Amino acid sequence: MAATTFDLGDVKRRMQGAINALKHELGTLRTGRASPSLLEPIRVDAYGSHMPINQVATVSVPEPRLLSVQVWDRGMVHAVEKAIRDSDLGLNPMTEGQVIRLRIPEMTEERRRDLVKVAHKYAEEARVAVRHVRRDGLDLLKKLKKDGALGEDEERRQEEQVQKATDQAIAEIDALLAAKEKEIMHV
Repeated sequence: MAATTFDLGDVKRRMQGAINALKHELGTLRTGRASPSLLEPIRVDAYGSHMPINQVATVSVPEPRLLSVQVWDRGMVHAVEKAIRDSDLGLNPMTEGQVIRLRIPEMTEERRRDLVKVAHKYAEEARVAVRHVRRDGLDLLKKLKKDGALGEDEERRQEEQVQKATDQAIAEIDALLAAKEKEIMHV
């Protein structure tokens, strides 16, 4: 990357990308409540390829602890059912015609703890991604100073801005993790 200018907005956008990825990953963790995002990781063997479940069916939440999967093609019902059963979500599909119903069982204390550990792992990956963005930004500032494109005072001021953005991103990650942990443990 042969950048000749420093863009704090770009650094913040990249940090926000890590936070958005974390939000998505946390959204796929099961908390005992029904959520269509719970089935996002499931791939169905359909039409000769692995397709996301939302490309062969509509997932809805008719009740807080029930998911309804409306399969569009009658011939795909078995494939969708098998994909759900083979996933590690521990769900037992009940099929009625082209509709598959999934009761979300109560979670055990052990399962809750395991999910909290997974949430912590996701949060740490996001923190590491934010720190990498910070490092890239600081490296660029050092290079610009060395090349004479930036004065020492300006470099220091920009470094402080990068650190401030990093601190804000880490705080947001910690808040997301705390909220998810509370949601998992107190459903």
